Amino acid sequence: MTIFDQIISIYNQFISIFPASIQWIISLVIFIVVVKWTIDLVKQNIIWLILLIILLPASIPILRSVFDGLLTFLGYLL
Repeated sequence: MTIFDQIISIYNQFISIFPASIQWIISLVIFIVVVKWTIDLVKQNIIWLILLIILLPASIPILRSVFDGLLTFLGYLL
């Protein structure tokens, strides 16, 4: 099991705690926090840019969950 699989597994375990109707909101908050944290770190030191490149694939499940939840929410509105 690679590090990315472990990160995705931990994320899926965490997100499953919440009801399906608000999982996309939690994912969005996590994504925003990670992006802000990453930007702050890149401003401080270039070595963090390398970490960003390494950890970027781990954010794909978060984005997928955000967009799936957003589409579901919009489906409820329509």
